Amino acid sequence: MVLTRRDFVNAAGASALGAMAGSTWAQSPTGLKISHQFPGGTLTEGDFRDRLCQRFAQEVDKRTGGALKASVYPGASLMKTNAQFSSLRKGALDMSLVPLSYAGGEVAETNIGLMPALVPSYAQGAAWKTSEVGKLLSKVLDEKGVVVVSWIWQAGGTASRSRPLLAPDDAKGMKVRGGSREMDMMLKQAGASVITLPSNEIYAAMQTGAMDAAMTSSTSFISFKLEELAKHLTTGRDKTFWFMFEPLMISKEVLAKLPKAQQDVVMAVGAELETFARDSAKADDKIAAEIYAKAGAKVYDMDDATLRKWQTIARDTAWKDFNDKSETCAALLKAAQKLL
Repeated sequence: MVLTRRDFVNAAGASALGAMAGSTWAQSPTGLKISHQFPGGTLTEGDFRDRLCQRFAQEVDKRTGGALKASVYPGASLMKTNAQFSSLRKGALDMSLVPLSYAGGEVAETNIGLMPALVPSYAQGAAWKTSEVGKLLSKVLDEKGVVVVSWIWQAGGTASRSRPLLAPDDAKGMKVRGGSREMDMMLKQAGASVITLPSNEIYAAMQTGAMDAAMTSSTSFISFKLEELAKHLTTGRDKTFWFMFEPLMISKEVLAKLPKAQQDVVMAVGAELETFARDSAKADDKIAAEIYAKAGAKVYDMDDATLRKWQTIARDTAWKDFNDKSETCAALLKAAQKLL
């Protein structure tokens, strides 16, 4: 049989239509870059925040048939920690998993992500997403060009070199890293000097003696190996005034450029990973205590009476200051307090 030019054209058209019918995704793969400050690992081993990002990338690739791929850059290897939120806003960074309060100097409302004694449990943190405070916070972030993909809360405590930091009286004369402006206000009122730096710089500061104690998440206590330096650990496994909102976020500009089907996959996968994050964070609260005890550190748990002492200081300092910053800050705080 002799094929004519028309036969070739018809065959090519049929092939193209078949390909279009078989997939709703873009024909050329789109790539997302995910930045975070934590140590890299594998899908099954290492810091759960890195594993969450890797799981996200794997699942998005799977559900889009390879049309949307993501690469994970751990250890601030793609971008410095404190530059990530601003870069998300500008569309210069696709995605990041970073403590929201790190953006407090740029967007005051984000300081609520590490407000001392405002979130006392994982259950209350999880409730933010669908409650008034979560909707208000999402609106603020949307207006700044950022969208939360996974709502992640982590408990934390205090690792210290020479003496424990459990009750407010213990803070007097200590050089302490609180992790947020609001946490620092409470610590100053308790008599501490405060140190401001990202969690991935804690080890060096504690090693040189520039810092006596550091507050951070249980997972960071493990990942940054502070048990090599700390002789005391106040855990987050029971009561704690230190709960941090550390979401996986995407640039609103970047998200808007994706086809609607891919946008839906990104948000669905992000939501599904929240259970993994919560379970992993809870597990790390216990694991951190075990690691530090094994390394020879003395381990302490906070009780209700001690937590209330810290909360009283927080109300008079950090909460009041945040409330007075703007109508939006006041509304966020009021909405969060409804969950207490």
